[in-house]
Amino acid sequence: MSDASSAPDETAALRTANARLREVVEAKDVEISVLREQLEALAAQVADLQSRLGQNPRNSSRPPSSEGLAKPAPKSLRKKSGRTPGRPKGQPGATLELTSRPDRVVRHEPGRCGGCGAGLSGALVTRTERRQVIDLPEEIAARVTEHRMVSRRCPCGTVTAGAAPAGVTAPVQYGPRVTAACCYLWQGQFLSRDRTCQAVSELFGVPVSPGAVAGMTRRVAGRLGAPLAAIRAALASAEVLHADETGFRVAGKLAWVHSASSGKFALITVHPKRGRAAMDAAAVLPAFAGLLVHDCWAPYDGYAQVTHVLCNAHALRELQAVTDAAPAGQWCWAAQAADALRQMKHLADAALAADGTLRHLDQARLAAARHRYRSAILIGKRQTAARAGPLMRKHHALACRLSDRQDDYLRFTADPRAPFDNNPAERDIRMCKLRIKVSGSMRSMTGAESFCAIRSYLATAAKHGIGMLDALTRAAAGTPWTPEIA
Repeated sequence: MSDASSAPDETAALRTANARLREVVEAKDVEISVLREQLEALAAQVADLQSRLGQNPRNSSRPPSSEGLAKPAPKSLRKKSGRTPGRPKGQPGATLELTSRPDRVVRHEPGRCGGCGAGLSGALVTRTERRQVIDLPEEIAARVTEHRMVSRRCPCGTVTAGAAPAGVTAPVQYGPRVTAACCYLWQGQFLSRDRTCQAVSELFGVPVSPGAVAGMTRRVAGRLGAPLAAIRAALASAEVLHADETGFRVAGKLAWVHSASSGKFALITVHPKRGRAAMDAAAVLPAFAGLLVHDCWAPYDGYAQVTHVLCNAHALRELQAVTDAAPAGQWCWAAQAADALRQMKHLADAALAADGTLRHLDQARLAAARHRYRSAILIGKRQTAARAGPLMRKHHALACRLSDRQDDYLRFTADPRAPFDNNPAERDIRMCKLRIKVSGSMRSMTGAESFCAIRSYLATAAKHGIGMLDALTRAAAGTPWTPEIA
């Protein structure tokens, strides 16, 4: 009886132990599942952080100055062109040449014969060797012109005074050349304001204060209404327009500099906002209806009247970032897409070099490159479709954008006017970043607007072959150079 009664007790104990064991196993399974999720999230976070650490100017939009002194050896995204270093054959060189009208001639006569020691006065001149030294005068000093307005009394009793020249309004003031020199050093060559004052004082002997330099800049910028209006009109009617924007520190806050350029015209503006409000305020894009080249910043797409051309230099940097994040030695869809994109550029460049059109574009090779490009992007979309983690989501967004906006990215293969990249806009806006690098920040929005107005004027003048100092002197004199619109 005792054996029979103990059997149910043992069975119940076994069932209880099994239930507890199942509970422990289920708890462990839940714990393992949670740990696996945490591990995947941490792995994605590590991959994202590694990607950020690996960013540089060649695979992102970071400026070269962000790398510091420990930057790696440069590695261009461009392929070798086969050209050797130095001046290409047939291109004219440049060297110092003798002038036929020197300002001063100094003769150096031999005193006595080098052979017998006899005097050479009146001896036959056999040869004269010319050597010229180009130098500045020993003293570069400003000239002070005093204007005396004489008043005379007529026999009728009326006193009439002589009129002062135009622009001479104060007892003592700086002339247009001093004003132009200060603006040239401060806004043209990016010296600090204090160093500008020091340079003008030491070079020309003219003492100027930082406040005077700021006032000169405001006056010059205020006289640029006609040139800036002409620049806006030329850009609004252009066939192709390059647009870009970048951050700009103003009064301790983040503002945005916007550039719009086409051919020999460039406009630079500053605004507290980055998006559509700033673009409308520049008064170019609302009236523009041609090819708009940009980096796919969303507000540009709000202008429905334009034909969009997306920058492939940005796309190549983003594709390079994907390639850098891929395991070493493994095929990467981004590398194939980048190679196909470069091949299409090579084909388009060859056709344009032939006759300036795309009539001779090798359509068979272009179709093959397009197929490789499209196939790589589709593979990239599938590989990143899970979007597990920030890095994979970023790569998936890139693949989707390259696929959805393929016509805008590859427009350079169908329209000879469409460029491959947006480099002209970046070149025009680069000087603004240099200004901030030197000064750290603009103290006020008024000063930032004056700077951008002068940079627009100088950039456009330079594209027309007019020197900065000449252009600034005209503006300081009240007759700024105004570009002609074709």
